[in-house]
Amino acid sequence: MFHGEYKMPGGKLVIVEFRLDGNRLCDVVVSGDFFLYPDEVLFDITGALEGMPADLDETNVAARVEAAIPAGAEVLGTSPEGIAIAARRALEGAGAP
Repeated sequence: MFHGEYKMPGGKLVIVEFRLDGNRLCDVVVSGDFFLYPDEVLFDITGALEGMPADLDETNVAARVEAAIPAGAEVLGTSPEGIAIAARRALEGAGAP
């Protein structure tokens, strides 16, 4: 399992963990001390990362996450960019470009 963390300005932590299946993320887990409303938004964010090509850059990862967050949902203590940073850190640990 690959693991990446990013501490947001202001102190909130976001963690992204996954396995690689070829060049794609699988068994993705997103966690941390941030808040989402409704809670089910976490499934949308995780779904955006599940199956994602490992060679996507941080900007494209953030765009995938942002597109997955439903209108009207609240994301407090993290951002699509923070999640993307944690995912890319995990990917760097996995040896991805």
